[in-house]
Amino acid sequence: MATPGALAKFRLPPLPTIGEIVKLFNLRAEKQLSQNFLLDLKLTDKIVRRAGNLQNAYVCEVGPGPGGITRSILNAGVEELLVVEKDTRFIPGLKMLNEASGGKVRTVHGDILTYRMDRAFPKHLIKSWDDEPPNVHIIGNLPFSVSTPLIIKWLEQVADRTGPFTYGRTQMTLTFQQEVAERLTASTKNKQRSRLSIMSQYLCNVKNCFTIPGRAFIPKPKVDVGVVHLTPFVQPKIEQPFKLVEKVVRCIFQFRRKYCHHGVSILFPEEIRIQLTEQMLRLADVDPTLRPTELTMTHFKKLCNVYREMCDQNPHLFSYNYREELRMKKLQGKSTEEEDDLLQ
Repeated sequence: MATPGALAKFRLPPLPTIGEIVKLFNLRAEKQLSQNFLLDLKLTDKIVRRAGNLQNAYVCEVGPGPGGITRSILNAGVEELLVVEKDTRFIPGLKMLNEASGGKVRTVHGDILTYRMDRAFPKHLIKSWDDEPPNVHIIGNLPFSVSTPLIIKWLEQVADRTGPFTYGRTQMTLTFQQEVAERLTASTKNKQRSRLSIMSQYLCNVKNCFTIPGRAFIPKPKVDVGVVHLTPFVQPKIEQPFKLVEKVVRCIFQFRRKYCHHGVSILFPEEIRIQLTEQMLRLADVDPTLRPTELTMTHFKKLCNVYREMCDQNPHLFSYNYREELRMKKLQGKSTEEEDDLLQ
């Protein structure tokens, strides 16, 4: 068996280069789909190595495009490769790879944001959540326009153990624009620390593997690209429902440059805001003058736990929406200039 991270001995037969495939099928990256092609197979091999040992694995590749990463995945000796591609122009090239690999590629023409991955692979692959990760992987060069909503969707599915995480703690190796990659992996006090940092790191071990310069892509994006590997934890660092954690974290980072009590306060209706904000911070033992980027995962855990207790005592709290309250005030002509800015 191949060592972890090493490409297996299986090799595809001689094929046209990715550049030749692009010319053969007259493929051009569509700006509205945020497409950027990675043609350097040394780089695609490097991405695939970061996924670990793929010998006999079942892999879902997101947005394969002209098939650069697809080739590297096949050369890693996978058992089956499911590719989900929205753009029909790439289907003929993917069919060519299926024939060259002896039928290992299964192509789905569809949108990964709506595709049911819980039905993608055989049930015998399912492992207990407490066990080692299953022999199922997600790999993809994600279009910039869908990368953030897609990873948030997958993180929620990690929390619920649904979608691709029906099989267990499925690992993900994905590309993001460099700024998003830095946010996903940012530690406390890092200037890139954000909502995305907390939402990913409370559920997964997140590693920023390496950076690919923008010049490696065609067309060249304005930013570099980061490769990130995520492995779900057996036990999340915050044991509360995903929607609750997301609400607390989103509100706190609403005022990322101000003291954290500003963000905590918008969890509560105006008439009880001051009282409940002070109560929540006191019970969570959080200094109200810390800024959001200075809060540790332990701080967020305590804040979420206290907010959950407060919602249990007052069920109407969780449904409260600060922005909706602002919209009503604006309609009544009672909002301040600062509040109007928050609605932009």
